[in-house]
Amino acid sequence: MKILKNLRKLGFGLLLVTTVVGASGEVPMPEIPKAKQNFSAEQSCIEPTDIMRRQHGTFLKHYRNDTTRRGIRAIQYNLVACINCHVTADESGNYPNVHKGSEHFCRSCHSYAAVNVDCFQCHTSQPQESFSSDMGPVQSD
Repeated sequence: MKILKNLRKLGFGLLLVTTVVGASGEVPMPEIPKAKQNFSAEQSCIEPTDIMRRQHGTFLKHYRNDTTRRGIRAIQYNLVACINCHVTADESGNYPNVHKGSEHFCRSCHSYAAVNVDCFQCHTSQPQESFSSDMGPVQSD
């Protein structure tokens, strides 16, 4: 009886893997929306794509710590700048929701990697209308 249950679980697992992976044996890559503009004439983003894919979380955490603990507001690894450049509206002018679907720039990869996107519990996931790159240091009281 126990063997039969294990065989059923194994069969279900194989069916699930076959469904997710597909007939080609490849896991489908997420569809990542293109950025609206280049960072500079020499590079498309603040860092090369392969570095951003691997280390963007480290950059954002380091920036977060510098901002919240030391009052330093640099623009290079600013989440607002990332959102303003990478999150694009659909044909009707609506921005995707980071908590629903997979169209949002951040959600597309985070869903693929099964990683939570918790930045947007506090931060907006849509571009700001009037974004200033000259934020300057935080004023102390």
